[in-house]
Amino acid sequence: VFVRVAALAALVLSAWPAQALVLAVNEGVTYRVSNDEIRARYAAIAADVSRIVGQPVTVEPVSHYPTLAQGLKDKSYDLALVHPAHHSIRAIKSSGYKLLAVAKGYENYRASFFVRADSSLRSLADLKGQRLGAPDEDSITAWMVRAALRDAVGDARTVNVTYTRYQDAVPFFVDNRLTTAGASAAGSVIKDWQAKGGKIIAQSKAVPIKHLIAAPSLSAAQQAALRSYFIELDGTEDGRRKLEPSKLKGFAAWDEGQMLALGQWLGL
Repeated sequence: VFVRVAALAALVLSAWPAQALVLAVNEGVTYRVSNDEIRARYAAIAADVSRIVGQPVTVEPVSHYPTLAQGLKDKSYDLALVHPAHHSIRAIKSSGYKLLAVAKGYENYRASFFVRADSSLRSLADLKGQRLGAPDEDSITAWMVRAALRDAVGDARTVNVTYTRYQDAVPFFVDNRLTTAGASAAGSVIKDWQAKGGKIIAQSKAVPIKHLIAAPSLSAAQQAALRSYFIELDGTEDGRRKLEPSKLKGFAAWDEGQMLALGQWLGL
């Protein structure tokens, strides 16, 4: 990876100050992950980024969405790996961030709507006037849920949505008839639901999540060097070893215009 980006990195290294570059990492609010674990996951990658840019790199876990939103608005993060696509799309749209890549394996993230085996509901339109359980109100899943409901019933507010912090709590609502249906984008939740006989009645449009974005403080040359590094990372055994703690398969290029169009669908 370094051989292919070294020439490009050399063009910009001499112009870069030695101040610390901040790599913010948000892995979503609906999963239980500690800050220390997040720092450890990205330590090897951060060390590579530091060598490429010639600056120290600080990994800053940011699990609190309002903090993430404010940091992106203030351009406090030089690089950010953001799970909730709506926050990175807002940063691209309003704060000058550029989309460098998306995480492989998360390009087709969809919210699935599920009901009990004995439910008479067959489509999203049937949820009008019903109660629906969904993950955290500002999770990307919840944004996808509301957009899909809007498309199906005209106004998502006609569905009474009960939110819970963790995705794996949603089936509890449905099992115990606290809600008529549930929604989740967690593959394990949906697989377990179907395994016990539960039904899936609909899925939302797909949205790539886990975006790598760069602040306008980084020059075009810096962004290009970093984009090359991340996209090529899974192409070597060494790179794959560095990705392994993060549980990411790698990174892929994605059209920024298409991402902004998805932001319009989400209602951003």
